[in-house]
Amino acid sequence: MGLPLPADRRGDTAMARPAGHQPVKASGTYRIGGDLLVDRLGYGSMRLAGPGVWDMPKDPAEAIRLLRRAVDLGVTFIDTADSYGPFVCELLIKEALHPYAEDLVIASKAGVVRGGPDDWKLLGLPKYLRQQCELSLRHLGLDCIPLHQLQRIDPTVPLDDQLGELVQLQQEGKIRHIGLSEVTVEQIEAAQKITPIATVQNLYNLTTRGAEPVLEYCERNDLGFVPWHPIATGDLARPGGPLEAASTEYGATPAQLALAWLLRRSPVMLPIPGTSSVAHLEENVASAEVQLTDDKFEALTQAS
Repeated sequence: MGLPLPADRRGDTAMARPAGHQPVKASGTYRIGGDLLVDRLGYGSMRLAGPGVWDMPKDPAEAIRLLRRAVDLGVTFIDTADSYGPFVCELLIKEALHPYAEDLVIASKAGVVRGGPDDWKLLGLPKYLRQQCELSLRHLGLDCIPLHQLQRIDPTVPLDDQLGELVQLQQEGKIRHIGLSEVTVEQIEAAQKITPIATVQNLYNLTTRGAEPVLEYCERNDLGFVPWHPIATGDLARPGGPLEAASTEYGATPAQLALAWLLRRSPVMLPIPGTSSVAHLEENVASAEVQLTDDKFEALTQAS
C-alpha cells in the first residue's frame, strides 16, 4: 500500500486560519523527512496535561484556547505523545484543531507505559507499539501520523522488532515518517540500517549540551533535531549574568534568548517549547524575531 500525502490523510476539510493571518516565519523552515515543511519553532504539548503529566488539566478550555492560539500565531509543528496524560494531550489537540490545517504537522510518540503521575516505564514490545499507534490515530483523528517517534529504545526488546513494527505501520499508511528520542549516534546509525530516520528528539538547551555529538550527526545527515526541555537558562540568568545584559540589549527575556540561541545554533534545530500559559506561548513564539549577532551568539555559547 503506497504512502499518500499527509494532507490527503487528514480528512476532506482543513481548518481555515483566521483572516489576515500572517504566520511567523522568522524562525525559518525545515522539511521533515525531506517533504513535511514546518516552521522551525514548534510547540510541545506535554505541559497541557495535569500534574505529573497525568490526567486532564484543571482548565481544559484554556488548553484548547492555547492550542488554537498557537496555530493562529503560525506554529505548524506540534509535538505530543500517547503517554502524555495518557492520551490527554492528543485528545485536546483533536478537540482544539480538528479538522487540521493542511500545513499543520503533528508528531506523536510511543514506547513508554504510564503507571501514574511522574511514573514512566519503557515498553517496546511490537504489539504494544502497534496498539498505541492505533490509539493515537483514533485520539488525534488522523488516518496517518505525519511523524511517529519511538519515545525510548527498550533495551529488553531487539531494535529490529521495535522499528520493524513501525515500518510495518508505515507500509500500511498509518505513519509517514519515523523518528527516535533520547538516542546516541551509534543507536541512530543502527536504526538507519533498519529504516530511514527523519528526526531525533534529545535533551538539549543552552546550558545542557551533552547531545552535541547527536546534533552534529543530524546536521551532517539532514535529520531534524528536536530538543526537548529547550528553555533552560540556569545561572546565566542571574543578576549580572550574560543573559541579563543580553536581555537589556535585545529587549527580550532570558527564555526568548535561549530559544533564539537554539534557532541560531543549527538549521536542523526544531525547538518545541511547551507551556500551559497563552502569555508564555506568545512570548516563546516572539523569540523567533530575536536575531542574535555573531558576537552575542558566541558569547552565550562560551558562557554556558
